[in-house]
Amino acid sequence: MSISQAMMSPTAGMSAPPGHSSWAQLRSQARTLETQTEGYFHKYSQFSAVPNIPPKPTEDELQTETTIQDVFERREALISQLSRILDSESTSSALKQNHLTRHREILLEHRRELVRLKSQISDTRTRSNLLSNVRSDIDAYRHSNPEGAEAEYMLDERRRIDNSHSVADGVLSQAYAINEQFGVQGETLASVNRRIVTAASQVPGINSLIGRIGAKKRRDGIVLGSFIAFCFLMLLWFM
Repeated sequence: MSISQAMMSPTAGMSAPPGHSSWAQLRSQARTLETQTEGYFHKYSQFSAVPNIPPKPTEDELQTETTIQDVFERREALISQLSRILDSESTSSALKQNHLTRHREILLEHRRELVRLKSQISDTRTRSNLLSNVRSDIDAYRHSNPEGAEAEYMLDERRRIDNSHSVADGVLSQAYAINEQFGVQGETLASVNRRIVTAASQVPGINSLIGRIGAKKRRDGIVLGSFIAFCFLMLLWFM
């Protein structure tokens, strides 16, 4: 196709409407800033997880909070531009209206999340400072009152000894309970054995049957012993 033909073609040189192009670019920027906000939130939340949080916010913490606020303002400006583009269009697009509403909702959610994270960091810092002040007061009291510190140490040792005694008493109680259960089980087995013997003695012919079984066992034992002795003698004879 020649250049003149391209100029004569109805579709040559056509591009997206300026409003549509601006809308797509602004939405892309808004989504990028929303993703960046999530990353800043992750970094900001780490300040409440440090082992020893400082009494006052660090420079890095303040800078991160300021950066998040700046991103919020940029997102607010983008949403305003998107709203103006949507108002300037002759026909209202339901899809664009939904996109604009969603960007506003996400911004509101992120503002609430920043407030929650700030409160969490503040609470953590307050608890840490309170514990630090309590430890400092205890240390100062011990240094200024060595007799009281020694008495407190003796009380702590006494509590530990009492706890050890309580554990030992619990173990002994369990041992006594187990021994008592063994005694009860032994008495039960002895009672069952007596009942079996009594019942066997009352059955006619049971004693004679038991005697025959015992005699058979003795006879088998004599035969087996004689056979073993014979084998032993034969082994000595051939050796």
